[in-house]
Amino acid sequence: MSRQLLVTGGAGFIGSNFVHHWCQNYPHDRVVVLDALTYAGNIANLAGLEKQENFRFVQGNICDRSLVDKLLQTENIDTIAHFAAESHVDRSILGPGAFVETNVVGTYTLLEAFRQHWQANSQPTNYRFLHVSTDEVYGSLNPDDPPFSETTPYAPNSPYSASKAGSDHLVRAYYHTYGLPTIITNCSNNYGPYQFPEKLIPLMCINTLMGKELPVYGDGKNVRDWLYVGDHCSALDVVIHRGIPGETYNIGGNNEVENINLVQMLCQLMDELAPNLPVRPAANLITFVKDRLGHDRRYAIDATKIKTQLGWIPSVTVTEGLRLTVAWYLTHENWWKPLLSEEYQAYYNKVYA
Repeated sequence: MSRQLLVTGGAGFIGSNFVHHWCQNYPHDRVVVLDALTYAGNIANLAGLEKQENFRFVQGNICDRSLVDKLLQTENIDTIAHFAAESHVDRSILGPGAFVETNVVGTYTLLEAFRQHWQANSQPTNYRFLHVSTDEVYGSLNPDDPPFSETTPYAPNSPYSASKAGSDHLVRAYYHTYGLPTIITNCSNNYGPYQFPEKLIPLMCINTLMGKELPVYGDGKNVRDWLYVGDHCSALDVVIHRGIPGETYNIGGNNEVENINLVQMLCQLMDELAPNLPVRPAANLITFVKDRLGHDRRYAIDATKIKTQLGWIPSVTVTEGLRLTVAWYLTHENWWKPLLSEEYQAYYNKVYA
């Protein structure tokens, strides 16, 4: 049975990778992307899809209830893949209001619209509301703590993670209160093509190419579990087709790396793959800066549940994924260079001054 998907935030980093994955693997499904095209949304991320018969892009805000209602009805949507979110911790520290508006109010708007749409169509069992969330809702781990599981209590430590935790709770409540077929996924740190330059990996790649300092927070010993975005998309594919409504699935890459080690790996790849670096070796650009406020020390995902219940495991190691990612940024200067706007430079200077 074909699906009619509404993908919110589908011009963003993870969302656009998911849209490419879905259109390639399910060409007979209808895919409608709704994206407000804020600073991290980029229509260029969807290049090549605009001429496909079953693809449609709509610029708009998930908080616009009338627009959401219209799309659900006119496109006969049966599946929402909800990626739209304000997602950068540093920006949430500087301005938390936008995170509450998009992540909490926006998710509520989608849930309420989808609930009424689902009920008006006699509550079909094949409908799905996939809510893509983060491992940051669980808080921070000590070095010897076991990884986050689906039963780990929520303990968000930043305005970003708190707003995502709030949206998770709303999604869970709509399943338990109304029976709406929702599913939540909590993923570890993603990386890969189309990631906005403010995030760690593209930031290091681009700054190296420009001969700029590579800012590393604190002592660089913060640990993250890195998940290649292609693996994340394959996991979400499995969850939509085989996941059980009302359930939560943690998605991780099994790649725990200290930030400083990750940056050093990137420097080695840049030295190898980029022939005309302004500074070589690239590691000479590493600079330690004042630590982020409330910086979580370690994230790690226990992905046993999705492995045992749905049969998904990651296929890309961090070594393989970083090489693919560095190669992509080296060959897509025309994609990232226009993003280094005056607004971005002002934000960058404010964060790393």
